[in-house]
Amino acid sequence: MELNADFRSDTLTRPTPAMLDAMHAAQTGDDVFAEDATTEAFQQRCAKMFGHEAALFCPSGTMTNQIAINVHVRPGDEVICDQMAHIYNYEGGGIARNSGASIRLLHGNHGRFKWKDVPAEINPTDSHYARTSLVCIEDTCNRGGGAVWNLDDIEAIRKGCDARDLPLHLDGARCWNAMIARAGNSLPSTEDWQAYGRLFDSISICFSKGLGAPVGSVLIGTNTFIAEAHRSRKVFGGGMRQIGVLTAACNHALDCELPRLHEDHRRAKQIGDVLAGLGRVTAVDPVETNIVIFEIDSGLTAAEFVDAAAQDGIHCFAFGPQRVRLVVHRDLTQTQVDKTCSVLVQSVLNR
Repeated sequence: MELNADFRSDTLTRPTPAMLDAMHAAQTGDDVFAEDATTEAFQQRCAKMFGHEAALFCPSGTMTNQIAINVHVRPGDEVICDQMAHIYNYEGGGIARNSGASIRLLHGNHGRFKWKDVPAEINPTDSHYARTSLVCIEDTCNRGGGAVWNLDDIEAIRKGCDARDLPLHLDGARCWNAMIARAGNSLPSTEDWQAYGRLFDSISICFSKGLGAPVGSVLIGTNTFIAEAHRSRKVFGGGMRQIGVLTAACNHALDCELPRLHEDHRRAKQIGDVLAGLGRVTAVDPVETNIVIFEIDSGLTAAEFVDAAAQDGIHCFAFGPQRVRLVVHRDLTQTQVDKTCSVLVQSVLNR
């Protein structure tokens, strides 16, 4: 079999025939007038799932994150997050551009930090300093290799934020993977989802990655918060019309794609185990979910390996001068993963 396996991102997934059928059958209306019945029901489903009052559909996770930040802060304020956070690295400087806020970076472990790291970074209530207004975490952390947060650490951060009157935002683009990993690669209970969601003042969740929808993220919070988020979405140009065709795909993903995410985790672990045994691989980040990040020795750059791998039918992504990322997703079969492992053993990484 000639291999053609694309591990560049889990955003590469395409709608299944069943998802396309659900999109075709969706009841639609004008969402700007709150008249798209499919979207209204889907937003309520998401809010209830995470133990909150309301939700707002947006085109992307970057938009939901940036809207959340825009609601929480004022120009001149400061946001605390990890140095690996998506909101800092991959959202086009949006915190400064969209909200006029600055960032205070923490140096955690694979994108995760503890409450003890936070207090020293909270500015004094003195006019010489930026006002610290928000703490953000990313679960799982993309740049941290799909690292999953410990719930005890999140709970401690929640308590610390409460004591300092600071809101806590979750960039949960891959929180689905995190929750399933914490549940031993099983589906969490309704109570587990709600308890997790209530740890945060606002939550961004994404459907266009492991869940395979063609587009869409949802911002979750209180009724008051989401009312303000509507204003920000309007200003950002995110108002949409007959979007039931999109939210129907996301709704289908919750029903049919969420239960199979554990397969991606198992296959990623399979690849990670093979990479750990190759001669020119100097380190493999712990594989907890569907992302595999590994480091290669100085005799070969990540870009050179990516080029060589593409010739063998493995498409991946340079994640630094010596680091490479592979992301496992639904559109990769077990046969493709098995063949990828065989090809890696015979590749330049093992010579």
